Amino acid sequence: MFKLKYAVSLVAAMALSAALYAQNQTDTLTLKFQDAEKRFLVNNFSLIAQRYNVDASKALIQQARLWDNPALSTDQNLYSRDLGFFNHSNGNGQLFAQISQVFLTAGKRGKQIKVAQDDASIQQAQFNDLLRNLRYNMQVDFAQLHNLIEQNRIFQYEIASSNNLVKAISTQYSVGNSSLRDVVRLQAVAFGLENDLVENVRQINELENDLKTLLVVKETTFIVPDISTPTTNPVSLNINALIDTARANRGDYQASKFALAQAGHNLSYQKALAVPDISVGVDYDRASNYVPNYYGLAISLPLPFFNRNQGNIKSAKFNIQNQENVLKNSDLQVRNDVVTAVEQYNLSLQLFSKNNLEFYNTYDKLFGNVVQAYRSRQMGLVEFVDFFESYKDTKLKVIQQEYNLQKAIADLNFNVGSTVINP
Repeated sequence: MFKLKYAVSLVAAMALSAALYAQNQTDTLTLKFQDAEKRFLVNNFSLIAQRYNVDASKALIQQARLWDNPALSTDQNLYSRDLGFFNHSNGNGQLFAQISQVFLTAGKRGKQIKVAQDDASIQQAQFNDLLRNLRYNMQVDFAQLHNLIEQNRIFQYEIASSNNLVKAISTQYSVGNSSLRDVVRLQAVAFGLENDLVENVRQINELENDLKTLLVVKETTFIVPDISTPTTNPVSLNINALIDTARANRGDYQASKFALAQAGHNLSYQKALAVPDISVGVDYDRASNYVPNYYGLAISLPLPFFNRNQGNIKSAKFNIQNQENVLKNSDLQVRNDVVTAVEQYNLSLQLFSKNNLEFYNTYDKLFGNVVQAYRSRQMGLVEFVDFFESYKDTKLKVIQQEYNLQKAIADLNFNVGSTVINP
């Protein structure tokens, strides 16, 4: 019996220490989800990094618009036995100079610009998808942290109640009014609750770590989500309209769409590359041509006898077929995701109904009466422990159902790609 008391006391001390560490850190930051979202949009390092990728891709559009630089070439005498090194005085020596400019044909520059614009659109869509995923993770972590903190309160309340009962029954046992079996059984109940509390605090600490990283807050800050009870009023959800909204807003779908457009523009560009570009220039030759001080017009272009860019054109055609199927799969995924999310939301809303909440509130009021009934010997140990554990399970289930509804809302918003229901 003394060993059991020691073990119970040790676990209680560990649970209390962990709880105090988690909930009494240097700073406590209470946040509504909307406030957390504002912090996230401004501070999150992953979003900031992806924004630079978008800016970098937009800069490549500017680069695609630029003309090729003109080329300057020269040829002059280096050394002769009579004149020495680089002797051009008094009209001596040979000098040749040419300046030329490449002119792109077949609209290559415009096609390059379109490919670069498509890439910028893909980067923007990927940024939007990253934002959607991180926002979803934050919303789920926010709701789960709220759920665990509520569970923590239940464990602490039940531990306090069970410890008070253990003290009272131990006192009665010492005067012969209670059995050792009752004392040990109640101590076992308290021991189980304290173990549950330690595991609960561990999960809270993990979620605190994730949220601090997402929101970029000080490491000693303890975040407390401020979440109101979700509304149980049904919301009319038009699945076809939500699917259209998802197609317009989901970054993964938009990225597939822009990738297909880019594949088409790339095929057009590869075909244009088969058309030779023209290089035009003027040159000056002082002493090596048929007349001194010769001025000439130079025009050059490659002759497409062997390389007409056949391989790249064929590859671009296959890439279009690839992207068409990627887009079809993405569209199928969007439709399935939206339908599943709506069904899950409706199911969670049905379980988290007003009638169920009223039942749980009534059940909550019975707990104090049952404890008093056991103390006054109006209820046996087995019946009391059964109700005690049933009370804990019921309280945890109602909190879990609230979390399930919050997660269903997060899933719905995530799969549609916009805020359909405010968390």
